[in-house]
Amino acid sequence: MRVFVTFCTLWLSCLALADASDFNKMVGYFGSWSNYRTGLGAFEISDIDPTMFTHLMYAFVGITPDGDVQVLDEYRDLSTDGGLGGFAEFNALRDQNAELKTLVSIGGWNQGALNFSTVVSNSTLRSTFVKNALEFVLNYNFSGLDVAWEYPAQRGGADTDVENFVLLLEELRECFDEEDLLLTVAAGASQRTVDSSYNVSGISAAVDMITLMEYDFHGPWNNFTGPNAPLYVGTWETTDYEQIFNINASVHYWLEQGASAEKLLLGTAFYGRTFTLANSSETTPGSPATGVGEAGTYTQESGVLSYYEILGKYSEENWTIVFDDNQQVPYSYQGLQWISHDNP
Repeated sequence: MRVFVTFCTLWLSCLALADASDFNKMVGYFGSWSNYRTGLGAFEISDIDPTMFTHLMYAFVGITPDGDVQVLDEYRDLSTDGGLGGFAEFNALRDQNAELKTLVSIGGWNQGALNFSTVVSNSTLRSTFVKNALEFVLNYNFSGLDVAWEYPAQRGGADTDVENFVLLLEELRECFDEEDLLLTVAAGASQRTVDSSYNVSGISAAVDMITLMEYDFHGPWNNFTGPNAPLYVGTWETTDYEQIFNINASVHYWLEQGASAEKLLLGTAFYGRTFTLANSSETTPGSPATGVGEAGTYTQESGVLSYYEILGKYSEENWTIVFDDNQQVPYSYQGLQWISHDNP
């Protein structure tokens, strides 16, 4: 979930794909590093309106190779030794919304995959992690655990991660049920990631919710422009491979692989992917790009802009904004700079 590592106010807004009257959910991820940014980029727990959400995730804590849960920023997260007490403040949001569930998310893009792979490959380490995760959630008064492993059987992991991940979730489920705790996962959405990393039916059976990361379909790994989170396939995408990188295709693939519709949530990112065009006269999706776009003032990472940075550019500069009727997403350009993002 690299986007959460990059941005803190990135709400992962999720809507259940089943009958809204029974399963309507709105989930937000809070990136705990956000308070370190300055000016408009700063975001605090006190800025969250808990009445907007059914579930909130505190991102992130880490996993160690010996099966422990690691607090990544003791000053930010803990109340001891003059710390800011992020965990306690976050969970206190439930005082303003009795129905709200607050979970802690373990993993994320910066965590990598190797420690997860090491732990799940050994039954003793799995048991140790389950015990430690349960104690952590209870000690800090969370409502459950969100597992954001990016990704099983990738980034230095092993092929056996796919089935071992299911074993881990099943063992967590058994212990968490005894304490009436929630267990969720955040998962890569595309067919390519599913085929490499997931036993979909096994995961679905073990967890309460699966948040599909329905973004980053195009980015700095491409030498052409492309939408960050297209709803449908573009007319410029003609091969079978190209046609899997959109929300419609990925959701249907998860369902075909055995995911329960009532457990799937659609994750959206409030940021844009940016590119530098090779030619200012070629501006449609699929146009040649020489690299990523310029970094933003607050997020300070080339190739991405937060939604508020994009709006700032639109208000201060002369951008051409286009809505792609085929893929149902906007894109914009000015000179050689090109942005794809979602809008309300």
